[in-house]
Amino acid sequence: MFALKHHILLGLMMALVLVTPAQAAEAEDLRDYVDENTQRLVEKLNEERGLYERDPEAFYESMDQALTDFVDFRRIAARVMGRYARQTTPEQRDEFVAKFKRSLFDSYAQALVNADNFEIQVKEATINPQSDNRASVQMEVISASGNRYPVTYSMYKNSEGKWLMENVIVEGVNIGLAFRDRFSQEMEESRGQIQAVIDGWSDAVESLNLEQEVDNS
Repeated sequence: MFALKHHILLGLMMALVLVTPAQAAEAEDLRDYVDENTQRLVEKLNEERGLYERDPEAFYESMDQALTDFVDFRRIAARVMGRYARQTTPEQRDEFVAKFKRSLFDSYAQALVNADNFEIQVKEATINPQSDNRASVQMEVISASGNRYPVTYSMYKNSEGKWLMENVIVEGVNIGLAFRDRFSQEMEESRGQIQAVIDGWSDAVESLNLEQEVDNS
């Protein structure tokens, strides 16, 4: 019996020795991948600040193209809808994804464009020990005045083996959860009229004061 336990323990230890370097290597690759995409987006934003004033629609399309291969907006939108997603038609889900993306740009693009030069430092990526298809990436946004704001990307690996962002946490505030709470509130106020919530989502996002939530966190 002792010999059997010894071999089982030895086998587990060998497995850990084999898995840990692989996860560490993948975590480093993920950190580099997120850093590359993040810096590319910041550069693109800086290059096209003037485009926002001249042609907001062109700015939106340009940023949308840059984000599509890195952010899973469909997955995020489905989580925002939560249990109410089961009440929607495929057409309504498509409509909400489009409105969700557009509402983010309309509400926050102006603030990004007008922000002084800022820097983003990607710190480290951690593969979830319970699932190697999920990970978190820690980073800091550094303002022109030197203030530092912690940001965490929640990432998942899709069926094609590609890492995509599915949520973001800013100074402890779970942005995806804040949007989901807002969607539930809108559903209650509209007495379950989900199309009305979809139609008015842009106004709902605009009235959601995420900055205050971050300040109060």
